[in-house]
Order: sequence, then structure tokens, then C-alpha cells
Amino acid sequence: MILVRAPLRISFVGGGTDLPDFYRHYPGRVLSTTIDKYVYLVINPTPLIDKVTARYSISETASHPNELQHTRIKTALMDFGIERNLEIGSFASLPAKTGLGSSSSFSTALLKGLYAFQGKRIGKGELAEAACRLEIDLLKEPIGKQDQYASATGGFNIFQFNANDSVSVEPVLIDYLKRSKLEKNTLLFFTGVTRPASSVLSEQKSKISEHIETYKKMSDSVSAFKEKLLAGDIRGMASLLHDGWMLKKKFASNVSNSMIDDLYEAGLAAGAWGGKVLGAGGGGCILFLAHPEVHGAMRIAMRQAAAKNNLSDFKEIPVTFTQSGTDILFNNLHPKII
Repeated sequence: MILVRAPLRISFVGGGTDLPDFYRHYPGRVLSTTIDKYVYLVINPTPLIDKVTARYSISETASHPNELQHTRIKTALMDFGIERNLEIGSFASLPAKTGLGSSSSFSTALLKGLYAFQGKRIGKGELAEAACRLEIDLLKEPIGKQDQYASATGGFNIFQFNANDSVSVEPVLIDYLKRSKLEKNTLLFFTGVTRPASSVLSEQKSKISEHIETYKKMSDSVSAFKEKLLAGDIRGMASLLHDGWMLKKKFASNVSNSMIDDLYEAGLAAGAWGGKVLGAGGGGCILFLAHPEVHGAMRIAMRQAAAKNNLSDFKEIPVTFTQSGTDILFNNLHPKII
């Protein structure tokens, strides 16, 4: 059996500039960090069962991978040439489609596990590119590359997306005290509304040429955010988050809506310095930076706004920033591959 863990991520600035329609004209940049919420994936050989099984929100058993409904598992198994005698199960800290990159975390966990199943090692950069190939090239999803790289790499990083489709990774090294202070000033709320990123990104991609100068501003804001992050200037970071969210709302009609606007305005009115909706938009999670003294008032205001919008699954998500990327936690098939 092989157990793999892949972290989810918070993307601070530059989101959307990882789309090829933009970065082939101007370098895209994203600054993000991984958090202590994970996708877990188990790969279990079943030598006496001549089928493939996928267990997630439902359970499927098929005679051949091409009969599976789960597109990532089906496509990956067929790409690896694995046709039978295997069971794959997945578990997660949070629901899918929350704007925290869980779909790509699933992909990095799946691919790292399948490489290990075949007795092969794979580096962080190779893993990220393999996940991009699975999602973008094979599954034809209209997404970028930031989530795959964030989950595979782990920690605070700046990812630069280059015109030749390569990705440069720059770790952002923050001392413990500044990182701890940022955690204490961070509030993350799940709206209770999930949505596939592709449903938002399809329209966004079609309009990139109309907003090219805005995308450039968002890409260039990464260096300013890095400076404030290293200086521990949380109010400055919050201001950049807010500015980026205001710009991003212009990209597509479904990035925001009245429900998201109500929640975001409630957080600001209760004392938040700034924030943003994570992921493509349309639902998912809202991130705020705010002094701990106003956190209590913000929680009350956010719950009231959620109740007004009938968001029964709304909740706060406590987060800690992490350093590790996609890891193998257990491997008794090939013990040396961890």
C-alpha cells in the first residue's frame, strides 16, 4: 500500500496570470503558500481482484479504467498503462471546488503515487509538469499551472510562468516570527458554495486580450507583495489583496456575485484591512487579513451575512502555513521510495 499526502494552497496575488493566453505575451507571476489542509490518496494493489476500483465520494469498480467515471483516475491509469489489479481511494480535509486548488492537489497525489507504485521516483518540478500535462493537455481543462506547482513544491513561493511554457520557482524565505504573525492575522471562511474552476475560467480566458494591461498589473504586484511579506507589513499586504480582488472582478461576469459581495463587504465593515476570494471565483473561500482584536466582530458579521444569504454550509477554516509539498507518507511496496 502507498499513502500520499498533497497540500492545498492559498494564492495571495497574481492569480489568473498563469493562463497561457496571458503568459505567452508577458511573464505571469503568482505568490502562494501551502496550508495544513490536504488531499490524501491510497494506492492498494489487489492481485486477486482482476479489476480497477476507485473510491472517492462514490465507489466504482470496473473491468478496465476506460469504464471509470472519475476522469483523473481513468486518464492517469490509461496513460500509465495500468489496467487491472489496483484500488485507489481518496480523502480530503475539505470539500472539493473550494478555491484552494484541491483538484490539482488530487492530481499531484495521484501521479506521485502511481510513479511510486511502478517503483519510480519523481522530483517536484517533474511532478508539477506531469500534473499540468494530465489536467491541461490530456483532460483539456481551461486552467493554469499555479496549483500543480504549489502542491508539488510546498511552502511560500513565487512561480513565474514563461512564454516557452516553463515555470521558474523562487522560494520566499520568511522568518518564523513574521510567518507566525501573518497566521495570527489571517482569517479564512468557506462560503459553503462550491464550483468547478473551469466554469469560471472559460469565460475569463476568452476575455484576456480585453484586460491585458490589468493582468500585467497583477503580475507585477507580486514583487511588491513579496517586499511587504518579508517586511512583515500585513496592512500593506492586505491593501494589495484588496486591489487585486477589485481588478479580478472585472475579468468575467461569474467571478463575483451578490452573495460574495455581501460576505466580503461584511468582513471589511467589521474591521478587516483587506482580502480576496480564493481561486477562480464564484464561490469557494474568502481570505481576510485583519488584526486579531477584530476577529471576534468579523466572525459575527460574517455569520450574519451568511445567514442572510442562506449559506447553511458556511464556516471558518483555521489554517497554518506549511513547508512540505506532495509527500509519500507510507510505502511498503517500494520502501526506499518516499
